[in-house]
Formats: sequence, structure tokens, C-alpha cells
Amino acid sequence: AGRCRRGICADHGLRRLPPPISPGQPDLNLDRYVPGESPLHRADARLKFLVVVAFILAVSLLPAGSFAALGIAWTALILAAVVSSIGPLRMVRGSLVALPFAAAALPLLFTRSGDPMGTLDLGPISLTLSGEGLRLVLTIMLKSWVSVQAATLLVFTTPFHDLLEGLARLKMPALMVAVISLMYRYLAVLTGEASRMMRARASRAAVLPGSRRPGAIWQARVVGNMVGALFIRSYERSERVYLAMQSRGYTGNIRHIHDHPFSRTQALLLVASIAMLAAFEVTAHAWLPHS
Repeated sequence: AGRCRRGICADHGLRRLPPPISPGQPDLNLDRYVPGESPLHRADARLKFLVVVAFILAVSLLPAGSFAALGIAWTALILAAVVSSIGPLRMVRGSLVALPFAAAALPLLFTRSGDPMGTLDLGPISLTLSGEGLRLVLTIMLKSWVSVQAATLLVFTTPFHDLLEGLARLKMPALMVAVISLMYRYLAVLTGEASRMMRARASRAAVLPGSRRPGAIWQARVVGNMVGALFIRSYERSERVYLAMQSRGYTGNIRHIHDHPFSRTQALLLVASIAMLAAFEVTAHAWLPHS
């Protein structure tokens, strides 16, 4: 082989190929499925989806201050995570993404008048912190956290394509299933396109050491142009993808090769799960403390 300098091979006059992508480079993977052989992994996706929806509904209907009932629900999720070999730590870590959204309930701290705890003076504005508002905020945050953990456990034990197939077999709107499926398949493509545009912008907007960086207005204009260009590229690509799908027989419905009937055992498990959740809800309202 000839000697190469500055990326040019002397014997062939060809530029060397760029180094391969490092395995440690971050990649956008929307499927959070963790392979396993537990009963939760083997259960039908329709059964798991319906049970999780019923569980989230039961948690959302708990009265304010039902911390004991929320503790019982969270313990059930911990046991399910242990049975599925997912582990409580992974389930809890995957649900932390929902906590910032639960912060939207913080204004309730100052909009409720029951059990005043103190006053916060902000110039002409005086805010009163109430115990009732604190209970509501804590209840909402814990409900959201527990519900997201249930959904996280569903995602960890169910492949995404099986979940989409289950939604289709549950007679969910075909358009909604198709939109979710295409979003899952092509969101990584759009993210890669946006990353390439960011690299191109960085290569054309180098700043020498000691020189002044471009102003905020210029950067906002560039970002706006990039968003517009990304939208146009995405729209054009969607047209090409749709034409290719139509040429291959796509009619708006996802077709499945294998048929997975909902067995009688799974139907009995679904009825038993809903009955247990109903008993839990009645117990939480009638006997468990919620003050």
C-alpha cells in the first residue's frame, strides 16, 4: 500500500474513506423493549394494554390525599417489575421523564384556600400557601408518576410492533394506528436529517477565536430557515413514501400475516384484573385514608 498524507493516498490519488461510526455514538431508538421470557413478556399485547389502561384509570380516579392507595398501586408495579426481570430501578428511571410535566400542577399550591400554611409576598402580589393545595399537588404528581411507570412497564415488556398490532386488533381507529406506526418508523429519519442540517450549519458558521459570535436575531433567522427547509424535505419525502406504499398495495390498513386469537384464558385474566382494580378502587374510597 502507498503512503498517505492528509487523507490523500499517493499511489492511487484517492481520498481515504472516513472512519467508521463508533458503536458508542448515540442512536435514536424508540423501541424500549427488553427481551425476556417472563409471564409478562409472553402475555398478549392486547391483554397488557387493556390492563394498563384500566390501572391508569383506577389510579386517576383516586381521591386527593390517597397516599396509602398510591403506595399499594406502586408496590404492585414493583412486584410486576420483579416478576418480569425488568427491575424496579429501570422502571423508576424510565418514568422520571414525566416529572417535569407534573410541575404544571404547582399553581394549585396558591389557588386553594383550605388550611393556609403561610404567605409569600412578591411585591404587590401576595400568595398564600395552603395545605389543601399541597395535598392536591402531591396527589397529582404521584398519580402521574405511578401511571407513567405502568406505561413504562408495558413498553419494556412488549415489542412496539406487537403493541401496534394489538391496537389494530382492538379495533382502534386505523388512521391513528397508521400515524403512530409511521411516526415510529420515520421519526429517526427526520432526526437524522435535522442532525445533518445542524452539522452543515456548524461547518458554514465557524467562529474564529476572539471574534464576535453572531447575534441572537441572526441565529433565530437561521433556525427558522432550517425548520422551514426540514418541513419541506419531510413533506416531499412523505409524498414519495406514500406513493411507494401505494404501489406495494397499501390501502390504509396494516395487514398482518399471522392471526393471534384472544384465548379464553386471557379473557379470564382480563376480567379478573378489572375486578381486582374495581375492588381496589372501592377500598380506596371507602376504607383507606385519604385526608
